[in-house]
Amino acid sequence: MARRHVLIGGGAATVAAAEAIREADGGAEIVVVCADPHGHYSRPGLAYFLTRELPEDRLFPFTAEDFRRLDVAWIAEAAAAVDPAGHRVTLQSGRQLIYDRLLLATGSKAIGTRVPGAELDGVVTLDGMDDARDIVRRCGKAKVGVVVGGGITALEIVEGLRARGVHVHYFMRKDRYWRNVLSESESRIIELALGREGVEIHAFTDLAAIRGRGGKVAAVETIDGDLIPCDIVAAAVGVRPRIDLAREAGLPCDRGVLVDEYLRAGDPDIYAAGDIAEIADARTGHRQLEVLWNAALLKGRVAGRNMAAGADGSGEPAQRYVQDSPINVTRLAGLHTTIIGTVGSGADADLEGLSRGDSQIWSELCERAIVEAQRGDAHVRLALGEHAIAGSVVIGDQTLSYPLQELIDQRVDVSGAVAALEAPEAPIVEIVNGLWADWQAGRARRAPARPEPAC
Repeated sequence: MARRHVLIGGGAATVAAAEAIREADGGAEIVVVCADPHGHYSRPGLAYFLTRELPEDRLFPFTAEDFRRLDVAWIAEAAAAVDPAGHRVTLQSGRQLIYDRLLLATGSKAIGTRVPGAELDGVVTLDGMDDARDIVRRCGKAKVGVVVGGGITALEIVEGLRARGVHVHYFMRKDRYWRNVLSESESRIIELALGREGVEIHAFTDLAAIRGRGGKVAAVETIDGDLIPCDIVAAAVGVRPRIDLAREAGLPCDRGVLVDEYLRAGDPDIYAAGDIAEIADARTGHRQLEVLWNAALLKGRVAGRNMAAGADGSGEPAQRYVQDSPINVTRLAGLHTTIIGTVGSGADADLEGLSRGDSQIWSELCERAIVEAQRGDAHVRLALGEHAIAGSVVIGDQTLSYPLQELIDQRVDVSGAVAALEAPEAPIVEIVNGLWADWQAGRARRAPARPEPAC
């Protein structure tokens, strides 16, 4: 009898899991339960939709025909409950689905502002397709917007509003942008770029209230008592994993759904992936959350392979999830930026947790020392560990991004270069290129020789 897999969620992890299941088990039945009426689309692409760089139809990487070829049944409805003992999912309509294996990939939800006036028409978040369309619609009449929050999403909204002709006031609770991940010099690079785009930055500023007229946003009041007239107020203070379904089913949860190295969620037939999967870092043992598209894809693939494993009755999972150094290649104030590994300094007052495109690992305290360099159009920062580079930030020219990703992921021993990297005016670019070239050469020497072809 064909095994039935029910996948709850419509994001990257769900589709990656469906592909992995189908690849491993051509006869499996795959059912996707998705509450989002728009189905599967690129959430990272919403930022480029706001800035007019990407038309809406390009946000959908899979067509209906693609899902038919994958032989996936798609149910556009929310799941209301999971019964692990009965292997049953109940939908909001009351319909019930029996499963052999279940994937929870319910994603995360934006945290809205809670100040007085938060219910007014014109207070927005960027949480999905409907939000992006709503912001675009409002930009047709709006003249002034206020954005509060931090991380990548805040700047996505700022840049989207600016691209559509809205004047933007950006509020930061402390002295600089994304202070738990970026260094002071990196924050200033981003802030200067925002200033060139015409954004008014307000440091040490927070909302006290949102004032309305006729039920619509008319102005914001700051904690210092200033009143700024505006038409839109956008909150980007973080996201929260959607774990209610898992918690109510009795599955182990903390900030996310607790999973083991195979992404099992406390039940041999239930897996979790994407934003909600909280897994222990193999290096530190600390449980981590990531709201990263590429991490969701990898978790989805691993979960799918393990769900499809044991179709012969053994039930044994096939693959452990190995967490690479978290990486995001993004754009901040028009500047291409790559963030890899441990680079941060703790908490950020502008965020109540993670933002989309963020990883808890980034904000962990760096292990040893920080070195920075500016060369031409590239800013490079390295966080040095005991023997390896723990993390890096590259802003502007991305030539070093790939070498650094490999050096960090492979935990290449750079002990011999630490003194040179820490020296005043160190030629960091040349040193990193040299380390990468040496490692590449060593890897080539260690590779097994190919057998000579038979005559």
